[in-house]
Amino acid sequence: MKEKGWKDVPLGGLILEAGSAKEYLTGSWRTFRPVLDEKKCKHCLICWIYCPDSSIIVEDGKMKGFRYDYCKGCGICSTECPFKAIEMIEEAKYKAEKEGEK
Repeated sequence: MKEKGWKDVPLGGLILEAGSAKEYLTGSWRTFRPVLDEKKCKHCLICWIYCPDSSIIVEDGKMKGFRYDYCKGCGICSTECPFKAIEMIEEAKYKAEKEGEK
């Protein structure tokens, strides 16, 4: 069998249709999860401006939470928040804490 060369490898990451990102749920491989402290949040929406995945939910000009199906856990929202209202928590730890609450 002939070994494949670089020309034989199929192209990846092609966007064949505009606006198709909603079809791809990318949050399943997240290592860290952003968690909002509503008491600290001043709804400045800086997190929303910087989020590369459009994962910040905004309603009536206020930060309401995260679209975890799309959040990759990059932590940019947490880093950019001037009020330190977003904490990045390890996903496994978060899930274990939620299980303990049941």
